[in-house]
Amino acid sequence: MAAQDWVDKDFYKTLGVNKKASAADIKKAYRKLAQDLHPDKNPENKRAEEKFKAVSEAYAVLSDKDKRAEYDEARSMFGGGFKFPGSGGRNRGGGGQGQSYGGGMGDVFGDATGNLGDIFGGLFNRGGDGQPRQQPGRRGADIETEATISFDDALNGVTIPLRLTGEGACPVCHGTGAKTGTVPRVCPECDGTGSTARNAGGFAFTEPCALCTGRGLVVDDPCTTCHGSGRAMTSRTVQTRIPQGVKDGQRIRLAGKGVPGEGGGQAGDLYVIVHVAPHPVFARAGNNVTVTVPVTFPEAALGAQVKVPVPGGSSVTLKIPAGTANGRTFRVKGRGARRKDGTNGDVLATVEIEVPTAVDDAGRAALEAYREAMPSTDPRAELLQRAGVAGAKA
Repeated sequence: MAAQDWVDKDFYKTLGVNKKASAADIKKAYRKLAQDLHPDKNPENKRAEEKFKAVSEAYAVLSDKDKRAEYDEARSMFGGGFKFPGSGGRNRGGGGQGQSYGGGMGDVFGDATGNLGDIFGGLFNRGGDGQPRQQPGRRGADIETEATISFDDALNGVTIPLRLTGEGACPVCHGTGAKTGTVPRVCPECDGTGSTARNAGGFAFTEPCALCTGRGLVVDDPCTTCHGSGRAMTSRTVQTRIPQGVKDGQRIRLAGKGVPGEGGGQAGDLYVIVHVAPHPVFARAGNNVTVTVPVTFPEAALGAQVKVPVPGGSSVTLKIPAGTANGRTFRVKGRGARRKDGTNGDVLATVEIEVPTAVDDAGRAALEAYREAMPSTDPRAELLQRAGVAGAKA
């Protein structure tokens, strides 16, 4: 039976790939085989021609995600458990040695008519009546661009215009592909579906119509700008909202802002890679904002209240306790970048003790007096001892 012959075909073996092969591996295998077996390369070679047809048939199924899933399901249902009614073959399942499957398909699926159209409703883009369904509109391509924003805009969010240049509907014919004053006609070959059915061992495979190349329309008098394709390079401006808290290098997806679809298909998506310009004062550490705060030695030693800048052009007063060491970090709650849950990170203020580069006579005298007043201990003695330096004393 032709249907049994089709089910017995191993498209994976035909392409030389395994059942878990990725789409990229399948495409690569097909391209190599198609190139080697192409009729132009093998004139009057019937064997190569048959192999080329088999490879094309296999790729037509395995390259389509939905068709591949349905093919795998069909193979698991019919490829190894029993024979189709009237096939005359043996049951290759484990039901009993030498048994033939004598019942109709209705015995298995509860359908007394044994109609495969209901079982495979929509298999390879066919309805239960065996007629090809009209192809949905073609989805537009995704596009990617880049944008640079300021540090403050990254924290607060901003709407920016993006100038995009790419393929879109021809501005002259508005995507019809026909010359001004004319209209395309419905393709007589596919009746406007954009695809035709090809019989392959009892099942029909849909493929793009050769006459209209899948558009469903035939242009007799093509547009002089797009030459009948309906597509042309166009420029447009898209208002793009950059959310609060975006990070440098983050990729943002804007659904439906990509290349417009064809034949009523949805538009592709726009992906924006955001670059954040550096700030002269602030930096990012995740959702926290970091800042280095210079303090004097007396402020660190005796304690002080100092102003610390925070994003947004304002400041907070930070209490520095007496004896604060260089490099100590203080946390200002809730003044950082916006998190995904709607809360804010913190500002992390790190103290950096300033050492004067020039000291006048009065300052030098004061420092000398301070040194005399301090206990004569070597702050590096323990360090040298732990490092094993000879003669070091704690």
